[in-house]
Amino acid sequence: MIGIEYHADLKEVQGDGALARLLGEHARAPFDRLAWWEGLEAECGLRPLLAVAREGDAMAVLPLQGGSGHLQALGNWYNFIVRPLLTAGSEPLLAALARDLRRKAWRITLAPMPDEDGSASMQATAFKAAGWTVLRQQCDVNHILPVGGRSYADYLASRPGPLRTTLKRKGGKVETLIYQQFDEPSWQDYEAVYRSSWKPSEGSPAFLRRFAEAEGAAGRLRLGIARHEGAPVAAQLWTVEHGIAYIHKLAHIEESKPLSPGTTLSAALFAHVIDHDRVALVDFGTGDDGYKRDWMETVRPRYRLDMFNPRNPRSWSHLAKAALRRLAPGRSHG
Repeated sequence: MIGIEYHADLKEVQGDGALARLLGEHARAPFDRLAWWEGLEAECGLRPLLAVAREGDAMAVLPLQGGSGHLQALGNWYNFIVRPLLTAGSEPLLAALARDLRRKAWRITLAPMPDEDGSASMQATAFKAAGWTVLRQQCDVNHILPVGGRSYADYLASRPGPLRTTLKRKGGKVETLIYQQFDEPSWQDYEAVYRSSWKPSEGSPAFLRRFAEAEGAAGRLRLGIARHEGAPVAAQLWTVEHGIAYIHKLAHIEESKPLSPGTTLSAALFAHVIDHDRVALVDFGTGDDGYKRDWMETVRPRYRLDMFNPRNPRSWSHLAKAALRRLAPGRSHG
């Protein structure tokens, strides 16, 4: 017998041993973790709705948010990915969730979804089987570095010539430190650099601080600060877990650009995660920024799944527009 439940109160999850383990100690990435969603709720104003299907020991969780009949993935601009969380052998439970969700929503939008692990395809298949109309398109890209057992020296030798020249000429102009525990002065340096950088204002500084504190307590934080004559000029927020290094945020003070502090700091962090942490993969998140190509070697697609209940009249205009777009000559359909 498959049981379906919904949790709008994340505190309920903490009291459910099996569910708490799936979303805690068994989580494989920051974005799969209950603590991540708690931070989004507390600091970013997201309203969670965890859809859960169970049968025996098998469990499937679809993290959602929103209301008014249009549910979306429980994530925001800080997420590299969104995806369902499954125990072994629980894929069939996704279709049961999809069937029950017709009572909750006429539309469900999930992005950015990976598919190298089968998440996007599995989700689309489950919702189609449950009677939803699924529109799938590529919405972003993800630059990664498969380390392949190389040392940092071997990796650096394969980088573009201009990058290696910059590091050779400018590498000694700033001092770099990498913090693996949360440190108040270094976090203040990070925030000062970000405020003085070319970056737009931070969406939720409180969320990032909360995340950095938790990652530091768990030993997963890699906060890099570059200083020139004692003053912070570049900062980067990375985390490491399960053999993957995630590059969350990076910034430098524009006036320090002639020193190339961001490049030097990136090199220090790559050296640390490759030679010390011995990661198998470095993940640069979403976005096709040109500078990522200097450091990364592979690009993976990220997808948006827009799922409509065709029996609900609110879906009809959207489905009609999608049909017209598909009929437009010369249009590519990811």
